[in-house]
Amino acid sequence: MSATAHTTPTIVHSMTAFARAEQAEGFGTLQIELRSVNQRYLEPTFRLPEPLRGLEPTLREALRQRLARGKVECTLRLDTAEAGHAPAVNTAYLAELARALEVVQREVPGTAAPTALDLLNQPGVLETGRQDSDVVLTAARSLFERALDELIDARAREGEKLAGMIATRLEDVRREVAAVRALMPDIQQAQREKLLERLDTAQTEFDPQRLEAELVLVAQKSDVAEELDRLEAHVEEVDHQLAQPGPKGRRLDFLMQELNREANTLSSKSLVAETTRRAVELKVLIEQMREQVQNIE
Repeated sequence: MSATAHTTPTIVHSMTAFARAEQAEGFGTLQIELRSVNQRYLEPTFRLPEPLRGLEPTLREALRQRLARGKVECTLRLDTAEAGHAPAVNTAYLAELARALEVVQREVPGTAAPTALDLLNQPGVLETGRQDSDVVLTAARSLFERALDELIDARAREGEKLAGMIATRLEDVRREVAAVRALMPDIQQAQREKLLERLDTAQTEFDPQRLEAELVLVAQKSDVAEELDRLEAHVEEVDHQLAQPGPKGRRLDFLMQELNREANTLSSKSLVAETTRRAVELKVLIEQMREQVQNIE
């Protein structure tokens, strides 16, 4: 098979990306950051302000619907100072805490009483105005979707670069395979002549059938046609997978393992320095592709 340029469009998303979005509203300012790195599965983590903790299941499901793999860190900040809304004290909850503290001090005498600041730092004691809660939640969901769009766009841009690097190395692999295939007839003929020369030098009378069997054995040991065919087949499958929609990182990783297996077999069957050198070059190219594949969703 000749080494020809392949221009199949690629659909690849990286798992490495960053997105940031900010939005000012009447209640204050929302800021969100999304960071994504490679991971075998989808692993989201969330850092949300207390008034927005209830959003986590919704945001987690939104990620699951649109991403398949990657460790994704979501940090959401809510700043209400600029909006002129002082934090409100949830007096009902504070009263419940006070009653609970009385029970603790009665049951465990000598327990130190918390300071006012300790109480204010308890989750749920300070809250944004109840009249703004729905507005804040809606704005936070909208901002998250905007940031997620940006993250996916960034993953797509990075994925396009990864696909380009892999495509370049696939062409190099094709050239190495074609070069080894072109060398094989001369190598096998040289091995045949070498065997006949050794027999002639030894002046040994060989049975013609035994000689033919020896020649067939030499040819079989040096025959790498199957390995070259499988290398080409795996390269074509990698090319095919790059053009498929959806997650493909795990499948590509498996194909890299198969390519490496065939390159190792090719190296073990090598009889001359040239095929050994090309087998080593193949393994280098495959390892370079494997490193890039680790970042593909």
